[in-house]
Amino acid sequence: MSAVSALPDGWKEPDLAASGSLAWRSLRALRRRTLERFLDDCDHPGAAQRAAFERVLDASTGTTFASHHDLAAVRTLADYRAAVPIIAAADHEPWLRRALSGGPGVLTRHPHLAFNRTSGTTGAPKDLPVTAPWAHAVGEAQAVWVAAMIAEQPELAVFGARALTTVGRWREGRTASGVPIGSNTGRMHRAQPWWVKLRYAVPESVFGIPELDVRTYVLLRLALAVDVRSWTTANPSTILAICRAAVRWQEELARDLRDGTLRAGPAAELGSRMRSRLRPWVWRRRDLPDDPRPGAFWANLACVNCWKGGSAPFFLERLPDALGADVPIREVGVSASEGHLAVPLHSSWWGGVMHVGGHLIELLPEDGDEAVLPHEAEVGRTYRPILSTTAGLYRYDLGDRLRVEGLYRRTPVVRFVGKTADVVSLTGEKVTAEQIALAASRSLRGWVHGVSVLPHQEEMPWLEVLVEGELQGGEAERFEFALQALNGEYQSKRHTARYAPARVSALPEGTYARWRASRAAQGVADGQVKDPVIVDEALGERLKAGFGEEL
Repeated sequence: MSAVSALPDGWKEPDLAASGSLAWRSLRALRRRTLERFLDDCDHPGAAQRAAFERVLDASTGTTFASHHDLAAVRTLADYRAAVPIIAAADHEPWLRRALSGGPGVLTRHPHLAFNRTSGTTGAPKDLPVTAPWAHAVGEAQAVWVAAMIAEQPELAVFGARALTTVGRWREGRTASGVPIGSNTGRMHRAQPWWVKLRYAVPESVFGIPELDVRTYVLLRLALAVDVRSWTTANPSTILAICRAAVRWQEELARDLRDGTLRAGPAAELGSRMRSRLRPWVWRRRDLPDDPRPGAFWANLACVNCWKGGSAPFFLERLPDALGADVPIREVGVSASEGHLAVPLHSSWWGGVMHVGGHLIELLPEDGDEAVLPHEAEVGRTYRPILSTTAGLYRYDLGDRLRVEGLYRRTPVVRFVGKTADVVSLTGEKVTAEQIALAASRSLRGWVHGVSVLPHQEEMPWLEVLVEGELQGGEAERFEFALQALNGEYQSKRHTARYAPARVSALPEGTYARWRASRAAQGVADGQVKDPVIVDEALGERLKAGFGEEL
C-alpha cells in the first residue's frame, strides 16, 4: 500500500491512476512498468537508493578510478564514503579528460555512447560520459515526466497536436575514437521513440543550424505553421528571446508563412543543403495575425515547460505578456547534464520528487552535518546534492542548493534554490541570486529584457543593478526596499551604515541578446544559456558596454 504524501501548500497530488482519457490510458499502458517501478521507488526510497549504490559499484568494476580508490574493497555506503571524499567539479575534471581520451575503463566499465557537453555557465564546459545504464535512468525520469503531463493535460496528445522543444545540437564534435560530443537535451530529443517524434513541431535538423538568428527564424517559421500545444526548453529566458524574435521578424515571417517559403529575413542565409533538407516542412501556409506573439497565434497552447527554480521567477512573470497568452508553466525537473535528480508530477509543483531509482544521491546539509540519503533528509532544510552515477561520477558535488519542501509518498520533493556560487557576501550578508531575482521582479516595471547585479567591494560596499529595458525612475529605491524585505542581514547592514544603497545602471539595447548569441557561438545549447544574475567586474563592464565586442 502506498504512503500518504505530505506535499507543500499549493502542490497538488498527481492522478496517475489507470482511468482517465483515452490518450492517458494508451500512454499509461505503454509506460506501465516504468510508472509502477517509479511509484514503488517513491514508496521505498531507501531500497531504491541501495540498488542505485550497487549499480554504481558494478559500473566501477575494473576501472582506473576504482583501483585508485580501492573500490573493490567497498561493501557498504560507509565504506564508500571513507574511500571516496566528496569531489568538487574542478577536481573531477582531470578524470573526465582521461575518460575522454582513454575511453571505457577509466571511470566506468560500460562503453561510452556519447559525451554530454555541459553548458559551462559557471566555468569551462565539461564533457561527461554517457553510458547505457545512465541513459536508461535519465530516460525513465523523462518518461515519467511526460506521462504525468499527459495525465493532467490529455489535450496535448490529441491527433494533430505538436510539441515544440528547443534543444541543443546532439553532435557538436567527436572524440578521437568517433564518439559523439554534444548537448544532453539534443541527445534526449533524438533518443525518443518514433511515436513521440511524430509530434515534433520542427525537424531535428533545425537545431544543427550553427547561426543563432537563422536557427531561431527557421524554428519560428516552421513551428508557427502547426498546432503547437506545448513548448519545452530549460530556461524561461530562452522563450522570452524567441518571443521577441517573433515580434522583430513579424513582416518576414508573415511573408514566408503566406507564400509557403523559407527565404525572408535570416532564412536568406540558409545553405542549399539545409534548405533541401527542410523542404518537406515548408509547404504549410498560414496567415500570421496582427499580434505576432506565439501564444496569440497558437490558440491551443496548453503549457510551457521550463525551469521554475532559482532566479527563474523573474523571467516567468514576463512570459504571459511575451507569449500573448497566460498558460500553465510546468517545471521540467531538477536536472543537469550530470544526471536527473527530481521529477515534477504536476504543473502546480515548483520542483520535483527525487528520482531515487536513478542515481545515488547524497544530500549534504548546508550547516556542515554529515551527508544523508534522500529518505533521511528533513523537510525545510537546504542541501547540496552529491551525485554518483553509472557513467563515472563518484561523490560529485554539483554545486547546487536544493530545499526539501515536503514528501511525495515517502520520498522528498525538492526545489532548486540556486548554485552555491550564486551568493553575494561581501560582509556576511549572503544575498542569493534567487533573492536578487525576486527583488527585481517586485521593483522593475515595464518591459525589462534582463537584470544582473555587480557587487562593488569598497570601504562601504554596494550593489550595482544592471538593467536592460524601460527605466521609469525610482528603481533603485524599490529594489532596496524589496531586497531588504527578503534578506534580514542585508537590511541590518544597510540600516547600520555598513552597506551603501544600491544603484541602477541602464544597459544598451540588445545587450542580453548579444550575450546569448556569444554563448551559443561557444557551443552552449540555446535552451541552456542562463542570463547572468550575479556577475564579476570583468563581465559587468562588458555588459555595461553592450557586449558588442563578443560578436
